[in-house]
Amino acid sequence: MRPAQKLRELLAQPGMHVMPCCFDGLSAKLIAAAGCKVSFMSGFAVAATRLGLPDTGLISFAEMVDTLRNCCAAAPDMPIIGDGDTGYGNALNVQRTVTEYARAGAAAVMIEDQVSPKKCGHTKGKQVISRAEARLKIRAAVEAARKADILVLARTDARAVLGFEEALARCQDFVEEGADIIFLEAPENEEEMRRFCATIKKPCMANMVFGGKTPVLPPARLEEIGFKLAAYPLVLLSAAVTAMQQAIAALQPNSNVAQPPQVSFEELKKVVGFPEYYEQEARYVAAE
Repeated sequence: MRPAQKLRELLAQPGMHVMPCCFDGLSAKLIAAAGCKVSFMSGFAVAATRLGLPDTGLISFAEMVDTLRNCCAAAPDMPIIGDGDTGYGNALNVQRTVTEYARAGAAAVMIEDQVSPKKCGHTKGKQVISRAEARLKIRAAVEAARKADILVLARTDARAVLGFEEALARCQDFVEEGADIIFLEAPENEEEMRRFCATIKKPCMANMVFGGKTPVLPPARLEEIGFKLAAYPLVLLSAAVTAMQQAIAALQPNSNVAQPPQVSFEELKKVVGFPEYYEQEARYVAAE
């Protein structure tokens, strides 16, 4: 079954899916191994891990699609939604982004209405394109997606710039254009979250950023509100940064910092696939 069809079936089932977000092959593999049914490749996390830079439009289309390909290859049975940012240009660029994300193995691609270069949805300085242009970009994305067999997750960042009512109106435009999943970024209270889900008759996604603009609610509450997907874009990245900082500090001369918990070397080899590699390698050893 192709990734898009797997995601369609998940969205058609009752309940909400929690999505720890991936940013490389290893994180995608760990998420799938934990039994998660779907993940989201976070642009913030990819920019941080691949470039060591902020999510401010500095990472390129080629770098993002290359990372997406690695994530999908590492977790081939788990649908992954790829962060397509603004589509990296105009409506025709959007169509190329959609097509190439499908070729990389993504189940869905997210396209947003920010002005390029975009900003992280929970940071300052965001601007959005006009409502008409945003609608046309999603129309272009949907047209390309139907040929490429990939879902479209349409996102608006208008809440922070033009207010909640404008953001909700854009979401309704995206529904009319045929987007499969709708994402209103950074609602500022539970009432706005409820209105969004009650108004939009397509699967809705929540973005849970600890310390961000949106209340971080328990998964059961998000499901009760009406969300079908809940992305946690920075949980794995933040945990990894904390562990790496502590591990580096513990290695310094005269340090009194304890090493953080670590998997054994044997477990690490299992995680990255040495046993499977050795098994396959043995099949191709020539007899002497």
